[in-house]
Amino acid sequence: MQDSTEHLESLATRPLIQVPGPNPIVRRGKEREWDGRCIEGGDIFKDYHEGQEVYYLYYHGVGNDKDRWPGIYRIGVAIATQPLGPFDKVPQNPILDLGPKGSWDDINVACPCIMKQGPGKYIMWYWGSGTPQKSGGGCVGLATAPHPLGPWHKYEGNPLIKDFGYLGSVVLVNGKYYMYNEYPIGCTAPDYGPLCVATATDPYGPWEPWESNPVLAPTGWGAWDDGGYSEAKVVHREGLFHVFYGGAKQHPTRMRTLESIGYAFSHDGYHFRKHLHNPVALHERNPGASAFAEVQCLFEPPLIYLYHTLRYLASEDPGAEDLGVQVLATSVPFKINMPVLRTSALLAGTMSELALCPPMSLDHVRTLALTVRCAYDRDASAPLRVHVRASDDGLTYDTADWHVFDIEVSPGHTAQKTVDVSASPRFVKVLLENLDPRCSARDLAATATIGG
Repeated sequence: MQDSTEHLESLATRPLIQVPGPNPIVRRGKEREWDGRCIEGGDIFKDYHEGQEVYYLYYHGVGNDKDRWPGIYRIGVAIATQPLGPFDKVPQNPILDLGPKGSWDDINVACPCIMKQGPGKYIMWYWGSGTPQKSGGGCVGLATAPHPLGPWHKYEGNPLIKDFGYLGSVVLVNGKYYMYNEYPIGCTAPDYGPLCVATATDPYGPWEPWESNPVLAPTGWGAWDDGGYSEAKVVHREGLFHVFYGGAKQHPTRMRTLESIGYAFSHDGYHFRKHLHNPVALHERNPGASAFAEVQCLFEPPLIYLYHTLRYLASEDPGAEDLGVQVLATSVPFKINMPVLRTSALLAGTMSELALCPPMSLDHVRTLALTVRCAYDRDASAPLRVHVRASDDGLTYDTADWHVFDIEVSPGHTAQKTVDVSASPRFVKVLLENLDPRCSARDLAATATIGG
């Protein structure tokens, strides 16, 4: 039988099947909120609470209201009980704020990396910058907390390491900490660079950059990643270091740079081997996307979840960014449960908007089943109707149904129905229609089970 390390090493040569998730998986906040301008990927961290798996998707965001939210980046988190969500932002956000005026991190705190050290003991490394700093590269600091949501307390000895670029991740292997950063920032393209490593035997340091950096550099001009990389998460699993990273195809306007996801692995944490068929996750597979940046990976065999910053081709605001996710299937057959629509209520005689449902990509999908749930009013007399609309590009959808079915009315109760749907189109979306002329339907949710 093939051992697990050999199986993982074969990721460097085997096909990886990309299935875009329900994107955007987390949206930037409202106009006056702390993250109303844009949000970018930080870290994905899984923990357990009262026997249940909890997924923490950390990110950093920028606000529009500079009187209320001065400076630039702050750190927040959204949580879910499934890797594809739905993710909900926590009321404590931002969970890590700027330092006091004049401190090393009074302009930015971003790029969080979370590690659990024991029961009730969590560490967050983060990138920061402030007015006293003369170098443009920023610094890395550390905060501790009794819970993944905080409260987070910054280390009095911060910063730990100066001018070492954007923090990507920290990995602990055999008593040694490896910190992977994008550094030097801007040396390959505006805001992009190679990946470098520093090591320490204590989370507080001292941290020593590797003398032979970088560990991962662009292939060369004309390649898909000729502009360099954004910060990325390295994980150590079954004897190997793995990194899924955003590789940039440079554009004169930084926010119009195209960015897809590549993969590389290493035996020692210093010498990385790239996938033979990079990129493994194309931004073109997500309708309207221009870039998958700041990639964070989560292994849940046989699936790998890649959380990332999501930028758009046709956005009226070129600075608008949300969070997205791509799923990689490492073997077939596979099944993925994907939440596609959730709303608290649907008024009598109304239909949900098409924009409420993210596009479901069916390029590598053979089977599709939709499960729809709703709570009927005790006076309900007509069912909920489910419309499935198809598209050839994921941007414009048919006005006629590809498939339609009803959830039998059950007054005063919650009803649920699962129906097989043909997976022939390239993309589909779901619309929900409340046929009842007098009563609202509540707690509506649609989930897709896709197989390949």
